[in-house]
Amino acid sequence: MFKFKSLLTAGLLGFSLTLNLVHAADPKPLRVLLITGGCCHDYAKQKDILKQGLEARANLIVDQIHSDSGDTKPPLAIYGNADYAKGYDVVIHDECAADVNDPAIIKGVIAPHRAGIPGVNLHCAMHCYRIGNPAEPVTAGAERAMWFEYLGLQSSGHGPQQPIAISYTNKTQAILRDLGDWTTINEELYNNIQILPTSTPLACGKQITKNKDGTPKETETVVAWVNDYRGTRVFSTTIGHNNTTVADARYLDLVTRGLLWACDKLDAQGKSKPGYGPRP
Repeated sequence: MFKFKSLLTAGLLGFSLTLNLVHAADPKPLRVLLITGGCCHDYAKQKDILKQGLEARANLIVDQIHSDSGDTKPPLAIYGNADYAKGYDVVIHDECAADVNDPAIIKGVIAPHRAGIPGVNLHCAMHCYRIGNPAEPVTAGAERAMWFEYLGLQSSGHGPQQPIAISYTNKTQAILRDLGDWTTINEELYNNIQILPTSTPLACGKQITKNKDGTPKETETVVAWVNDYRGTRVFSTTIGHNNTTVADARYLDLVTRGLLWACDKLDAQGKSKPGYGPRP
């Protein structure tokens, strides 16, 4: 009996040690910084929709920097602090700061990405930090090109809110594996002034509107892409104006995969790398 108890105790101890080693080897959650606030969107709700949706899909924790200001120059706490992303694995830019055009501020916003921290950019982030006329194509290396070079695509505006038919055009890319084409509710289709050579388009959006004479008008632009920003991975999508779209599982799946890809936590088949799937 004593021998049996000793063996049982040793076995339980070994099992406990094995569990401890397994848990010790589990990767820590990715630390995600989500930045929201500014003009024209319901960021008060969208920030929480994104946090809950992303945390349900991957091993990550979303922290938020938010401004309730609805201004085109929201007083975001990141301005003037080039170290705002210190300790984070990735930054999601979901702000709408169309009239923040001070080069010094823009350099500070980009600084973490120039230092190697990946980026994810949603919807109106494409229309932030613009110097000069955003409809005029920027020249590589110019001061007014800073934000667009980080994004990998230059956009200056959008048409009316109408459904957008989204087609995934690069389905061998890991982000898009097993994702199906879909059509949004009424959304804004952003234009493409130019697609920079460092970027790779992933999806196109097609929208049917009307000309002034009532005849149908079809517009198609790139709505999702990845960018190689000085060796740093960046994922962006122009979709995401309305709360219903942001809460759509198809949208959240795309953004989650884009984020994991940016952090190099997505395998070639579009699956989360070990330890980075949904948390139990």
